[in-house]
Amino acid sequence: MIGIIGGSGVYEITQKADSCTTEMVKTDYGEVEVSILEIFSKKVAFIPRHASGHSIPPHKINFRANIDALKAVGVTRIIATNSVGSMNEEMPPGSFVIPNDFLDFSQNRAKTFFEDRVVHIDVTEPYCPSLRDTLADCGDVILGGTYVCTEGPRFETPAEIKMFKMLGGDLVGMTGLPEVTLAREREMCYNSICIVSNYASGISEQELTIDEVFEMVAEKEVELLELIYNFIKNVDDSLDCTCHHALDGAEV
Repeated sequence: MIGIIGGSGVYEITQKADSCTTEMVKTDYGEVEVSILEIFSKKVAFIPRHASGHSIPPHKINFRANIDALKAVGVTRIIATNSVGSMNEEMPPGSFVIPNDFLDFSQNRAKTFFEDRVVHIDVTEPYCPSLRDTLADCGDVILGGTYVCTEGPRFETPAEIKMFKMLGGDLVGMTGLPEVTLAREREMCYNSICIVSNYASGISEQELTIDEVFEMVAEKEVELLELIYNFIKNVDDSLDCTCHHALDGAEV
């Protein structure tokens, strides 16, 4: 089964579904409402990351429950969407970027399922290259970029952005971590479609507002949904992947 974790702009994914049911999935970390869709004769599990009405702020998202719920319903491949600011002028507002690396500056989040034993997963390629290759053929995307995750909910300062850029960051957001590494710990493929909503603080000439984020996402919604639908149509969800064996040799 394919999993979609959607932020802004993806709540309308059900519009092309041939069927849609919802179920409450119990996990060790809490209950999660999951929509089970049938799109192009494929099963798709959808979770709105910020819940109904975009009511959960980034630093309060129950990342472990979301990932565990997708695992419980049979998901093997996850595509997430993340609104981001750009620190790279070659990734302007309106772009879709498929990241290939990250810098994690989030602070107060539970970042692993393995709190009772020692497990070291490999993240040499943190984002699934197989899903990246599929996304590359599904729409107009920029391949590669380093995603910087901050705690939020405030936007970043110009000095922080300058530091992130010096460290090699291209994009900045608040929701990408620990989602990607939790998916790896559950041996699921994971990749992200980053929607660039604005230039980051100190690069943008204007003060940052959440309104401009929502406005850009709304402007790109049709294109984003088409990219996701093309992914669902084209992905081969029967293939094996190294992501599915992430725990091999990882446990002490």
